[in-house]
Amino acid sequence: GMPRGRDEPATVRVYTVCDESKYLIVRNVPSLGCGDELGTLFSSYGPLEECKPMDAEDCEEYTDVFFIKFSQLSNARFTKEKLDESVFLGNRLQVSYAPQFESILDTKEKLEVRRNEVLGRIRSSVGSRSERLTQYSPWQGSSSGNLHHHMSPNKRTIFHPSR
Repeated sequence: GMPRGRDEPATVRVYTVCDESKYLIVRNVPSLGCGDELGTLFSSYGPLEECKPMDAEDCEEYTDVFFIKFSQLSNARFTKEKLDESVFLGNRLQVSYAPQFESILDTKEKLEVRRNEVLGRIRSSVGSRSERLTQYSPWQGSSSGNLHHHMSPNKRTIFHPSR
């Protein structure tokens, strides 16, 4: 068919809200300090980006909950099929997708990049902009203090009171 071109991001976004995910939560891992063995087991199905214990209040006694991130969704899918309900060091593992982490971590990463770009642009134009803003302060009245304070608490000196 036709190349999608500009619409492409929309098709990508579908995966982040989808139930499948490259993030997996592994429950019922025996509390024996066996994170390395677990990592080895899971990485035999594909490259891992993360494998770390989580602080989970709701886990059974003597068990740990692990957070695992695969580089690729297809590896995570295959691993979940193979290892969910499988026995590891005497315990039956419960492997579930964790799409909720998709949005938090991936979005945070994207926002961080975006934020740095935007901050770079603001810094380069902040000189001229600050002078323009002073003209509005009488019109904004008492709320202007709050607004500027909220926007940039550590740069308050930029906004001079109107003389």
